[in-house]
Amino acid sequence: MKAADLFEANRGIAEACRDHPFVQGIASGRLDPAAFCFYVGQDAAFLDAFVRAYALGVAKAPDRETLAAFKALLDGGFVELELHQGYAGRWGVDLAPEPEPATTAYTDFLLRVAALEPVAHLCAAMTPCMRLYAWLGTELLPVAAPDSPYREWVETYASPEFQQLAVVLEGLLDRLGGDPDTVAAHYRRAMQLELAFFDSAAATGGTTTGEHA
Repeated sequence: MKAADLFEANRGIAEACRDHPFVQGIASGRLDPAAFCFYVGQDAAFLDAFVRAYALGVAKAPDRETLAAFKALLDGGFVELELHQGYAGRWGVDLAPEPEPATTAYTDFLLRVAALEPVAHLCAAMTPCMRLYAWLGTELLPVAAPDSPYREWVETYASPEFQQLAVVLEGLLDRLGGDPDTVAAHYRRAMQLELAFFDSAAATGGTTTGEHA
């Protein structure tokens, strides 16, 4: 099963993420700032594990082409962490919070696969995050409120640079293969964890406000 097929097999979860009140609140600008700040802090904790998983991908790369691809993805992860630093400065976000259960479940899953399984299975565990956020960016950009204080979030994930990183990781997944059943299971598990991550953010401090945040 190719990366495109795996996304289609899990499109229902992707659509649930897109239609989630938290994500729709980002697009409309009506998301409670407390919920967004909570999300950014938890996402920083998640991204710390995500870049470490990329680093393990670098170490496990079977050839130079894979090595170069993981290096590009690792660099992209650090750029995303810099974006969170910007949020922290503007919004007063704690970027070193106590991880919530949804965050820990996701990071434990990623790092366990990264440490113990073949690099192809790591690609299956990591691709859903990149593809989902790239897809959310393109889905939300046409409908996002121009004055949403969270519009930068949408524009970042809709950007050509982020879209290309998602394609790079999907290319690795397609090329490296792996056990088909394990690949499909890891992909679906990561998608489920993405939805749980949005649920956790929405449960903190409310989801929307009457006016733009």
